[in-house]
Amino acid sequence: MESMPPAERHRPRSSETARDVEAALAARRELGPDYEDALAAGLAERVEQLAAARSAELRQAATAESSWERIERTSRTQRFVLGIISLGVGVPVTAISALNVEPGLLGVAVSWAGIVGVNAVFALGNRGSQRRPERR
Repeated sequence: MESMPPAERHRPRSSETARDVEAALAARRELGPDYEDALAAGLAERVEQLAAARSAELRQAATAESSWERIERTSRTQRFVLGIISLGVGVPVTAISALNVEPGLLGVAVSWAGIVGVNAVFALGNRGSQRRPERR
């Protein structure tokens, strides 16, 4: 398998295609050169069908890849916005809780524990949905 080109390493050979080629060669030997054009046309049609099927597979894979990239970009934006909002809310909440709770350090700790909790829940909630689909 080491000597196979990279394109063939990940894609197994089609036994159906091999049978088609063998059948076309056997028919050519039996029928002679008079039917060579018809046999070649049939074989070319089969190759075109295989190329069209492979092309459709590649298009589908590219579409899946681009939608994954869109999801990933949206997720990064959401994480960034949540971080900015957390810091923006954290400053006034820290000031308010430090001034209104005795002892002030307890209020700050509870406030930031809540902010960290919100961020942790968001991160853990998105973890399962952020796994990239495996390619076939």
